[in-house]
Amino acid sequence: MNQQEILAQLTTLTTETINQNSTNIDVVSTLEKLTLINQEDQKVALAISLILADIAGVVDLATETIKNGGRLIYFGAGTSGRLGILDAVECPPTYGVDYNTVVGVIAGGDKAFIKAQEGAEDSEDFAINDLKNINLTAADLVCGIAASGRTPYVIGGLKYAKNIGAQTVAISCNSNAVISNYANSKIEVSLGAEVITGSTRMKAGTAQKLILNMISTTTMINLGKTYKNLMVDVKTSNDKLKARAKRIIMDATDVDFSTAEEYLDLANNHVKTAIVMILHNIDYPSALTMLEKAHGVIRKIG
Repeated sequence: MNQQEILAQLTTLTTETINQNSTNIDVVSTLEKLTLINQEDQKVALAISLILADIAGVVDLATETIKNGGRLIYFGAGTSGRLGILDAVECPPTYGVDYNTVVGVIAGGDKAFIKAQEGAEDSEDFAINDLKNINLTAADLVCGIAASGRTPYVIGGLKYAKNIGAQTVAISCNSNAVISNYANSKIEVSLGAEVITGSTRMKAGTAQKLILNMISTTTMINLGKTYKNLMVDVKTSNDKLKARAKRIIMDATDVDFSTAEEYLDLANNHVKTAIVMILHNIDYPSALTMLEKAHGVIRKIG
């Protein structure tokens, strides 16, 4: 695609239009600048509320994918790719899943997370190679993320994933996005123009972060990684998380600190098992057996 064709495509995107509310942002006070940005940001959550059914469909796909041994894979370029990685890397410490359960892939490789490799987004082949490098299979769910909805890297990855039989999702911040044509499912959130024209790290980036939070969090809830609203599969990998683990046991069972500490030790630092031991007054092996029968979901234990 030549420069004129790219420009013609960009002019059709709401994320590339001029925001009439901020045309004088360069001459107003600092407080007025911040007020304009904040007013635009407030539109994001409302826009997402209109597409919750689409997000729910993707969550159900992700839940079934992981239950069946597949992975949830995010991939994108620039801000979109970084947000995918950010969401993926938070899942293991928060929900105790393997680092291969939720995976983030960014155009340009890991170095692009801290230093922009923007040219990498222009190649469909780069995406194919990146997905091959993580051994993508038909068992995986692949979410291509692009604020513009036209990024060649994302298009190439979605094509490849679909061709090998993987479920695919296109996540964009424009209606009728090009990438939606290459996916089984789509999430399109319409946000209007950015405060700074074309700066999709702003409202679009915020929307993507909220959507990915929803997908991963709700998927983990569906998988039994919470009890009530407590992260009962948290990994006790540092002092803060060890203290949080004891607090979770206390909140879930109404025991005191010393009892929570005792049972966490008896449960080999596994919060969920400690909770089951206390709630059902059973030993560690029995709690493990009950959890296995309940597929790891505390509420399914009779």
